[in-house]
Amino acid sequence: PRIDPMTREHFLSSTFGINAQNPDSADTITIAVSGAVYGLTGIMLVYAWCNYSYRPIKAKGLTWVSLIYLSAVLWYIGNIGANGHMWVTGAWTKCKIWVIWLRVLFCFVFATLNIARFYALDRVFNQKKPFTRRCSLVAGVVIIVFNVVYCLVNQLISDRLTVAFVASLEVCNVTQGFRIAALAIQWVMWAGCAVLIFRLRNIQSSFNEFRESVIIFAVIIALLTESTVTYIHFKYYTLQKVHRIEKTLMDTVASNLIVWLIIGYPVAMSIFRRQVYERQWIERLANDNNKTAYEITSNHAGTTYAKMRENSETAFNQSNLNFEGNETINSDYAENVQFIDPGSLRTNSTLQGEAHNEDNLPMALRTNLHIRRPMLNSPNMFSNAYPGLPPGGRRVL
Repeated sequence: PRIDPMTREHFLSSTFGINAQNPDSADTITIAVSGAVYGLTGIMLVYAWCNYSYRPIKAKGLTWVSLIYLSAVLWYIGNIGANGHMWVTGAWTKCKIWVIWLRVLFCFVFATLNIARFYALDRVFNQKKPFTRRCSLVAGVVIIVFNVVYCLVNQLISDRLTVAFVASLEVCNVTQGFRIAALAIQWVMWAGCAVLIFRLRNIQSSFNEFRESVIIFAVIIALLTESTVTYIHFKYYTLQKVHRIEKTLMDTVASNLIVWLIIGYPVAMSIFRRQVYERQWIERLANDNNKTAYEITSNHAGTTYAKMRENSETAFNQSNLNFEGNETINSDYAENVQFIDPGSLRTNSTLQGEAHNEDNLPMALRTNLHIRRPMLNSPNMFSNAYPGLPPGGRRVL
């Protein structure tokens, strides 16, 4: 027979010296509010996918962002059972599933996906290497193997050392050793990530990746600090209504905030300042001191920018971002914006912002540094040399 709810509260309170409280309507409201927050973030991501062709959104890597969001949702589902918001009966008695295979696993997946994203930024902007689909697959395999092996080991260890269901009290008992081990791994991972964040400090990117990364890192460290205090100082927080609600809400706010920090701004700009922001974004991309992943030109048909091939022979292939496929996108607005033409190899003068006009050089003095390869949807070298047809309607080369 089940223990009487009031008897349960009194026994737990007297045994552990706390104010134990059974799950009630406040827990239900917490679950509903948290679910609504995740739902709102999900709607934002659906909108982002529907506007995938909008380049500031596409540049954020929606696949990785979506995986981060999905891991946060599964982490939240694990929190419902692991944080004591439900009566531990029926399916909720499978404590290892909720604690190890949902909460811990996807909390770790969430963390490692973010760290992998920081590594991708370091590889592109600092190491000057492309983060290709193969790199993504390797990172994905490492993330899956590391986290699944950790959880599998804890699954196979005796319940009395990790997580166990106590039927007489209808609680999931999580040992302090298990909690401390999980916290220690998280602190080690994010301490290593601090090195990546430091390496990203010199990125002067059109995407503002360094500031974004620092803020995300600060949010994670704040959440990890809060978790450490909760797990160590409030060992029986799952039995205390205020502390278990606070823990779930903190996880919800932090995980959703990180997704919004990554993709929220370009999504908002696509709604309120779509064409203006895209034009400004392209200008910053074209004039960025870093070698960018795009070719940009401006002509009578509008603004054209194309993803560069990984095997391109220009100086830009080392910082290529992989967006799965070569493409050219034309904007429907022409503003006569003067872009720095990245179709030619940069010299020291152009990298320092000085104007470089090879047309003033005698033909005999021009080198291959002044030879521009034609870009997609841009005038070719002949139309640049001959802006109009001669009176006879024929061109003489």
